[in-house]
Amino acid sequence: MSKETIAIIGCGWVGLPLAEQLVQNGYRVIGSTTSVEKIDLLQKKAIVAYQLQLNPEPIGDLDALLEANTLIIDIPPKAARLGNDFHPRQIRAVANAVRQSPISHVIYVSSTSVYPELNRVLVEDDVFAPEQSASPAMTKAEELVRELSQSVTIVRCGGLMGYDRIPGKYVAGKTVDSGAVPVNYLHRDDAVGILQRVVREKISGVFNAVAPEHPSREAIYRKSCADFGYAMPTFVEPDKPVNYKIISSDKLIELAHYQFLYPNPLQFYYTV
Repeated sequence: MSKETIAIIGCGWVGLPLAEQLVQNGYRVIGSTTSVEKIDLLQKKAIVAYQLQLNPEPIGDLDALLEANTLIIDIPPKAARLGNDFHPRQIRAVANAVRQSPISHVIYVSSTSVYPELNRVLVEDDVFAPEQSASPAMTKAEELVRELSQSVTIVRCGGLMGYDRIPGKYVAGKTVDSGAVPVNYLHRDDAVGILQRVVREKISGVFNAVAPEHPSREAIYRKSCADFGYAMPTFVEPDKPVNYKIISSDKLIELAHYQFLYPNPLQFYYTV
């Protein structure tokens, strides 16, 4: 490999713009897609493209995809539809292949859904085992990645927003009783920026990736609906207090020296 090669399993809503940015920054990028129709799109963006499905065993040329220095795994767990065991089995299959590959750094894109709603600020050390987690399948997948001998980074992303993911459209005209709950959002541009920083600086460890400001859902929904013309939700008081969590991104800011492009979810950039 004449220049550093980055492999991305999952060139989706975050993975594709990340791949494009890495190409622009001079990396050779290999990417996977589950759809044969998307191969041409990736190739036009100078991404070496492979079709790969993890069902949960790999269907496609996983070994060729792993001819890289760094691997980024960014695939949704789909536990609600496929069961809690499916995603860990996907990750186990990838991890087994990584052990036989030249990969030296593995980055797993996880989620802040691993944190239970404990009505307080939560940090990375609060969840490390499935029995501590609100999303055992995701935490089990993290464990499988952490067992690798390669350098490993776990990036727990908050609720991904920005561009066509507009909060107001998901609640338009509905009744909301959780308006006082703080949000844990992450703009897609920051997700891409954080992953680029991890790649470039070869940072290892577990990091929360969440915008450092946490306005209430009501504030977010009101502004979003007003800005984009969605029907305003009806906000009602809950019968009992709604549990919440505030995810801290202090570790990412302090150790990775990352400066958020969009620290306040009330100022996220969207497109219609």
